[in-house]
Amino acid sequence: MKINEILERNCIKVPLNGATKEEIISELVALMAGAGLIENQPDLLRSAMEREGLMSTGIGKGVAIPHGRTKELKKMAGAFGISRQPVDFGSLDDQPVQIFFFVATPQNFIADHVKALALVSRLLNRDQIREQLVKAANADEVLKIFSQVE
Repeated sequence: MKINEILERNCIKVPLNGATKEEIISELVALMAGAGLIENQPDLLRSAMEREGLMSTGIGKGVAIPHGRTKELKKMAGAFGISRQPVDFGSLDDQPVQIFFFVATPQNFIADHVKALALVSRLLNRDQIREQLVKAANADEVLKIFSQVE
C-alpha cells in the first residue's frame, strides 16, 4: 500500500482553517465529501468523533491520524492537512498538532484500515518528513514529499 492509493490531490488542504479538534476533523471529512469520495458525511464524522472519544488519535510529535469507518464508503480514502497554528488535540505527548492525516475506510476493510494507519504512522514518525510537510505551501508540494519518501 502506498499513500497515493488513498490520498488524492483534491483531498489535501494547506493550510487548514480549523482551530479545534472537531473543526479540523470536520474540515478533513468535508474535503473527502467535496471530492465525491464519501456519500454520508455525517456518518463518517460521527464515526471519527466516536473514535476520538475512546482515545485521541494525536500520536505525538505534532501529528494526528484521525480515522473513521462507514459502510457507505466504497474504497479507502484519505484527507491531509497542515495547520499553521498548532491545535490542541489531546495528543499522547500533550503537544499540539499541525499535521493531520484522516483515514476513512469501508466498514468491512479491517485489515486494510490497520495497514493504512501503520503506513501513515511510519512515514509521519520521521522527523525530516514532518519538517518538510509543515513547510509545504500547497497540495502539490505535499504529494511530492510523500512520493519522494515511498
